[in-house]
Amino acid sequence: MARGRAAAIAASPLRGDIRRPPFPPAAVMDGSPTPQDFVGRVALVTGASRGLGRAAAARLLERGAHVAINVRDAARAEAVARALGPEVLAVSGDIATDDVPARIVTETVARFGRLDILVNNAALALPTRFEQLTAAEWRLALEVNLTAPFLLMQAAVPTMKAQGYGRIVNISSTAGRMVSTLGGAHYTASKTGLLGLTRAAAKELGKFGITVNAVCPGMIDTELTRETAAPERLVALAQAYPVPRLGTALEVADLICFAASDRAGYITGASLDINGGDLMM
Repeated sequence: MARGRAAAIAASPLRGDIRRPPFPPAAVMDGSPTPQDFVGRVALVTGASRGLGRAAAARLLERGAHVAINVRDAARAEAVARALGPEVLAVSGDIATDDVPARIVTETVARFGRLDILVNNAALALPTRFEQLTAAEWRLALEVNLTAPFLLMQAAVPTMKAQGYGRIVNISSTAGRMVSTLGGAHYTASKTGLLGLTRAAAKELGKFGITVNAVCPGMIDTELTRETAAPERLVALAQAYPVPRLGTALEVADLICFAASDRAGYITGASLDINGGDLMM
C-alpha cells in the first residue's frame, strides 16, 4: 500500500519531488546575479528542516544574510545546517517548550552579535476533523502555531529595539484568511490568531523601526502538502485555481525575503497573500 502511494506521488504531474523539493538556484529567474541585499543582516528561521522554512533559510543565505535555523531535533538541525552551508547556525529545540524561544534567540545573538530578521515558520498542521479533535491536540496546535511565535517575537524585540531595526515575518496561511483546505479547525484558528498577533505587534513596534508582517501561502508543493493529500486530490485542487498549479517553496521564500528587506520598510501589519488566486480580497 505504501509502495503504491509512493509510486503515485512519483508519477504525479505536480511540480517537485516529495523527497527533496527544488531549492533556490544560484541566480534569480531572469538569469541576473542574485542580489546581495541581506549582507550584514542576521536571520533566524524556525521550522527550517524542509519545505518553506528551508527554502527561506536558503534564499536568505544566498542573498548574503547570516542565518540561524531552528529544527526541533538536534541531530537533524545540525545536518540541515551543514547542508545549507558552513556558516549556518543550528539552534535546535521544541519551540512549544517555554524556555526554548528565548534560548534560541539568545544563541543566535551570541553567535552573530545581532538579530535583524525573525521568520516564524514552524507549524503544526494536522488534518484531524472537528468532531475527532481532542483538547490536547487543540492546545498543542495553538502552542506551536500561535504561542511560540509570540514568545519568539517577545524574545527578539529587545535586540531589535536596541538596533533600531527589525523585520518579523510570521508565516500564516490562506487558512488564516478564510478556512483551511486540508488542516483541521485548530490549524485554521491558530493561523487566524497569528494574523491578529501580527497586526497588534505591528501597531506597537513600528516606532522602534520594527515591522511585523504575515505571509499567507495557499497550496504550496511541499513534502507536508504531499503527505497530507493524495496526488489526485492535489491535481484537482490545482486545476481549479486561476493560476492552475501549486505554488513553489521558492516563490514563497522570495515573498518572505521581500517582507524581510529594506524595500518593505513602509509595510507593516500586512497579510501578504500568495495563493494562485484561490483567495482574492
